[in-house]
Amino acid sequence: MSIIVQNISKSYNKIKAIDAISFEVKEGELFGLIGPDGAGKTTIFRTLTTLLLANEGSATVAGFDVVKDYVAIRNSVGYMPGKFSLYQDLTVEENLKFFATIFGTTIEENYDLIKDIYIQIEPFKTRRAGALSGGMKQKLALCCALIHAPKVLFLDEPTTGVDPVSRKEFWEMLKRLQKKGITILVSTPYMDEAVLCDRIALIQKGSILKIDSPENIIKKYDKVIYNIKAKNRHQLILDLKKYPSQYSVFAFGEFIHYIDNSSTFNSIDLQHYLEKQNNTEIEIKIGNTTIEDVFMDL
Repeated sequence: MSIIVQNISKSYNKIKAIDAISFEVKEGELFGLIGPDGAGKTTIFRTLTTLLLANEGSATVAGFDVVKDYVAIRNSVGYMPGKFSLYQDLTVEENLKFFATIFGTTIEENYDLIKDIYIQIEPFKTRRAGALSGGMKQKLALCCALIHAPKVLFLDEPTTGVDPVSRKEFWEMLKRLQKKGITILVSTPYMDEAVLCDRIALIQKGSILKIDSPENIIKKYDKVIYNIKAKNRHQLILDLKKYPSQYSVFAFGEFIHYIDNSSTFNSIDLQHYLEKQNNTEIEIKIGNTTIEDVFMDL
């Protein structure tokens, strides 16, 4: 295993950021921590990259203990924090040379590893990092995290605040890096990115809710989800929440995702109920389960 986490807990004063978390990441795997802000993702990353000490539990990264072997870990991993943390008054090229020098290497030595990414920002190599767009900053930060050819790559919410095109490009880069044998642990609040990982851990309030491949998590979900919409969306939500056998109701794009508690549920009965509540232009159909549906239920 490339990463082994056993019952790690971390508190800030009386607030428990992570609570007895355990998971493993295989070598060469793209593993995702999926959850909202405040779920504990960043605390896990900082603990595994030796920036924080856990209150309880143990962990190893690339075979090294996060407490005893912190120097070895820092030489073996690449870390891209959620906030852009490179030197904004240095140019693209100066930042990259600086990080290469710190790790005792050169840009040329590991150029093959960053080539596909760097060629996209090379035309701006004399531009200061602080003047780059969000997507370009992201690519530069990834190059700096890779310049010493790490065994494990930690990416903490790398696509937050980045445009959809750059998000897509970034995940394509990760897939290419994975083919080169690098283990990748990535966190994201975007549920649609979960399906791009080999396996995921759904996390909320410092606890892991479920770990499996995205496909298995969706496949094992046994509730039927209905996509419902009507002319007055707000009224529709209020009326669905009053339906006697409703299990859950939440907005999802243009539809409301509805789950019923009854084993004898009939969508025609629900339609008649909604019509009696003066809803118009009602549409009810069975929808496809998503990771977000499972997460909301958990």
